[in-house]
Amino acid sequence: MEAFYYLVFGALAVVVAGAELSKSNKDRVNTSAGFNSFKNNYLVVYSLMMAGDWLQGPYVYYLYTTYGFGKGDIGHLFIAGFGSSMLFGTIVGSLADKQGRKRACITYCITYILSCITKHSPHYNVLMLGRILGGIATSLLFSAFESWLVAEHNKRGFEPQWLSVTFSKAIFLGNGVVAILAGLLGNTLVDSLALGPVAPFDAASCFLTIGMFVILFTWTENYGDPSESKDLFTQFRGAAVAIASDEKIALLGAIQSLFEGSMYTFVFLWTPALSPNDEDIPHGFIFSTFMLSSMLGSSLASRLMARQSPRVESYMQIVFAISATSLLLPIVTSFLVAPSGTKGGSISFAGCIQLLGFCAFEACVGLFWPSIMKMRSQYIPEEARSTIMNFFRIPLNIFVCIVLYNVDAFPMTVMFGMCSMFLFLACFLQRRLMLIVEKPKTEDWAGMKDRDTESEPLNL
Repeated sequence: MEAFYYLVFGALAVVVAGAELSKSNKDRVNTSAGFNSFKNNYLVVYSLMMAGDWLQGPYVYYLYTTYGFGKGDIGHLFIAGFGSSMLFGTIVGSLADKQGRKRACITYCITYILSCITKHSPHYNVLMLGRILGGIATSLLFSAFESWLVAEHNKRGFEPQWLSVTFSKAIFLGNGVVAILAGLLGNTLVDSLALGPVAPFDAASCFLTIGMFVILFTWTENYGDPSESKDLFTQFRGAAVAIASDEKIALLGAIQSLFEGSMYTFVFLWTPALSPNDEDIPHGFIFSTFMLSSMLGSSLASRLMARQSPRVESYMQIVFAISATSLLLPIVTSFLVAPSGTKGGSISFAGCIQLLGFCAFEACVGLFWPSIMKMRSQYIPEEARSTIMNFFRIPLNIFVCIVLYNVDAFPMTVMFGMCSMFLFLACFLQRRLMLIVEKPKTEDWAGMKDRDTESEPLNL
């Protein structure tokens, strides 16, 4: 079965390379030299930030086990991280809008570096503090950087369509190439050089430090609403009013929470799904395969967003439908494929089918990120962008905390079925969003048809 992993990885690598090399002028957006310089600077910073994040991910759980903590204690640490992101994320998002997005990005670097430093301690309370700091940093990573980019892009007078170029490249590099390289570097530090499970966290601190200095010396500050008369409560109320009064923003928040909640749940489920009988599976290699799938999705997204048709609101319905169907595969295989009673060994036939479905889901993830970023740039008001984006993460973090707390209470098929149901609901809400966006055009066209052209003078 080892050949199956190489076959899937090789096929994806060829498809990704072909997709990038075969892009025509129709698939590319013509931009200016000034924009390319701005874009490349952001991509360098974003890649460094994501390297700091990806280096930590595969080794957090493993590090805690080496300190002697059990599954229950580790679960509480993870819940603390998501809970911290939920409780403090909205506050730091509002502060980013008020005090400056550049400052918020620097705060992210400092906070995450401190979180990495706590990993050197085997004491539970210190590690808990590190998880809380990590939760705050995660909120900043997924709001402050995008808010700074959109505001700076508009401030410099670049074409709005060019934002999609930066978004798709950021996901292709940060969530694809960098993730794969970070996995290889972490594996080298821990296994080849035998530096211990804390080594990737030290490497992450180095990348974050480099990125922080690039931000300090090359970025300018921008704000949402820097008004001194607005306190945090006023900003929260303004963000809540914006969500409640604009159905497009509310739908976007619901769609994001449903998809990301399913995505984070998938992160916890894919390993036991592929090895229900403790099959020996190459976790690092499968992770790299998932990242290649994500790269394929972001490459496809860049092609789609470079064209006038189809619109993002339209093709994302298909993306959600495919992602929902792909997560149904574990349920389907449990009925159609006889389970193996043998412990250990290589991946089963059902596992191979599921792996292909999971790759399809990861491709949808690669399509989702740049597409949702583009929609957020269009519909979320600039003065409260970071605040609203962190409001979106509140239901997401509640959902993930509930899943983590009850991860052993439900069969795996129930968990996948729940994720699939959420993704089908996201597809329905995306349909609603598309109809709202296209509604003014329909009304204008109907108005033109109803006009009495004979009663109007001819302009000859």
